[in-house]
Amino acid sequence: MGNIGSGQTWTYVDGQWFPDNPKIMGPRTHGVWLSSSVFDGARAFNGVIPDLEAHCERVIQSARILGMAPMLSTHEIVELSWEGVAKFPADSELYICPMFYAETGFIAPDPASTRFTLSIFDAPLPAPTGFTACKSSFRRPARDMAPTDAKASCLYPNVGRCVNEANEKGFDTAVVLDPVGNVAEFAYTNLFYVKDECLFTPQANGTFLNGITRQRVIKLAKENNIDVIEKAVSFDELFEADEIFGTGNYFKVGPLTRLEDQTFPIGPLTMHLRDLYFDWAKK
Repeated sequence: MGNIGSGQTWTYVDGQWFPDNPKIMGPRTHGVWLSSSVFDGARAFNGVIPDLEAHCERVIQSARILGMAPMLSTHEIVELSWEGVAKFPADSELYICPMFYAETGFIAPDPASTRFTLSIFDAPLPAPTGFTACKSSFRRPARDMAPTDAKASCLYPNVGRCVNEANEKGFDTAVVLDPVGNVAEFAYTNLFYVKDECLFTPQANGTFLNGITRQRVIKLAKENNIDVIEKAVSFDELFEADEIFGTGNYFKVGPLTRLEDQTFPIGPLTMHLRDLYFDWAKK
């Protein structure tokens, strides 16, 4: 599904902006050694940053869940984000990544050592040409097994092995199940499917993030008289869908075109919801 972040970068740390990727962590940094790192991601395009405040609120909450003491408010991170975006050309499509991590601690982080950084970098929105997926042999952890209610970096090695396994089989990403065998999400995006003009999505059950874009798409669907059903979804029922798509910060709304050996159309409701999202974002 592509790489992001290969273009220009501006990074804020310790009260300064740097036009690159500064070296701010060492081998003894708790965030490196013991994974006390959380982040979030927002998108800037066409002069807007949809749901920026929600993303900034979530990174603060994620830091608290991991035992850190975030020292910036939502408003302060929002203001820094706009300050950083202003360093790029007006037509840039950007990824905004605020992060908290701990500098010291043993096993648990020392809250007093919490640090903040914000990176903003070029990341063009991909065209909605579709992606492919297969079932992963790995699963999402339960909430009593990992900090699943945080956007924590320590969760992403599991995401990475789901993606690597799918790539080795010739697919872009994977459908990942929850601990009891129901569909959780795609490897790093929330999952929706359409059946008989009704929208279905796995019920948020604590094994995956109830994504900000997911919540926004559900809200827009309901406002436009599209029925939305959140429920336990089996992997097999995906093959009965009329359309399948993902939501997430990378592409916002993106259609799936093949699951295992079955192809799917880039459906009208998927593209309608994508249009609704970008129309809302640009207001």
